[in-house]
Amino acid sequence: MIRIVTRARLAQLEDDARTATEQARQTSMAANEAFGRHVRELFAVTDRAERAGAVTDEVRAMFARAIEELSEAQQELLLKDIEIRRLREELQRGPVAGDTLTVLMHHGEPHAVYASRDDAHADTATHGYPPDHVWKPCGEHPAWAFKWRCEAFVYNPASNGFHRENRFVSRVLGGAA
Repeated sequence: MIRIVTRARLAQLEDDARTATEQARQTSMAANEAFGRHVRELFAVTDRAERAGAVTDEVRAMFARAIEELSEAQQELLLKDIEIRRLREELQRGPVAGDTLTVLMHHGEPHAVYASRDDAHADTATHGYPPDHVWKPCGEHPAWAFKWRCEAFVYNPASNGFHRENRFVSRVLGGAA
């Protein structure tokens, strides 16, 4: 088959080729713009994902610290609960013959009552006495003669009360000793 191409047909084909080239160029530009948008979106999404990963790591670390603190708090609560139960049992049992209390005296005046002598000695450390202070027996000296003095009181079931362990008269009362 032989085809004869006229000038008009050739001009038409050239015009169609230019139109097709222009369309291809516009389509290529649109594709490039779309590709650029997609690349920018990809970078933005990647950046958000990296930031989210960093935040996730930070939240994990915070969560781990919170779990540790919760565990410590639960342990502390458990210990306090055990101590409360022990104290309730002790309170319900009441004092038993021989139970002692220590009264911390300041210049002969009661300052505080403690369950043990060690607790009383520790409290004097908060009032200026060194924690390693050597405590000596007071003997028969009057209580007011000492800045700090610990007196032991022992429970006596016969009188239903605590009485001083050292029963001495610190001063003469009307000539009686």
